[in-house]
Amino acid sequence: MRVITGTARGRKLAALEGLEVRPTTDMVKEAMFSILQFEVEGAVVLDLFAGSGQLGIEALSRGARLCVFVDSSRESQNITRQNLQHTGLAAASRVAAMDYAAFLRSTRETFDIALLDPPYDKGLVAEALPLLVEKMSPGGAILCETRVKEPLPERVGEFCRRKTYRYGKIMLTLYRRPEEDSGEGDGDR
Repeated sequence: MRVITGTARGRKLAALEGLEVRPTTDMVKEAMFSILQFEVEGAVVLDLFAGSGQLGIEALSRGARLCVFVDSSRESQNITRQNLQHTGLAAASRVAAMDYAAFLRSTRETFDIALLDPPYDKGLVAEALPLLVEKMSPGGAILCETRVKEPLPERVGEFCRRKTYRYGKIMLTLYRRPEEDSGEGDGDR
């Protein structure tokens, strides 16, 4: 696992080991940042279900102003902090050591980009979205990584599913408010 591009390009990232751990592949991570490529610079990013922190670190490396990493696992929090130190991006970050729902209910921050990559097949994206949409900036984008067959809502609050992208067994789903639609139709890539 490595940072693909930006100021920390090529830096290797540590990851937790075990059967419950499933880091995002470089191909899917590259696709995520291609979808968001013109929005990352200067953005306030939320890496919800952070794991090793690789998605938020990629955003920081590409010029995000701030990234908040949220994970309830102490091991994940520690590995995220280690990766932030190793990449030199710790100053532009904060690690919230708490459950996603508690964080979303308590934070007063708003985010330009939210990246969600929770454990698969537990319905966590569908549970998090109603809380998350209230914390998004007016032009915000929510990008979720799930298994292809995991059901996600078409609409959550003011946010609509704008586009889905399929990469083998992985699905990326982009949510935006309708007025921020960039003309992309629904469909698979």
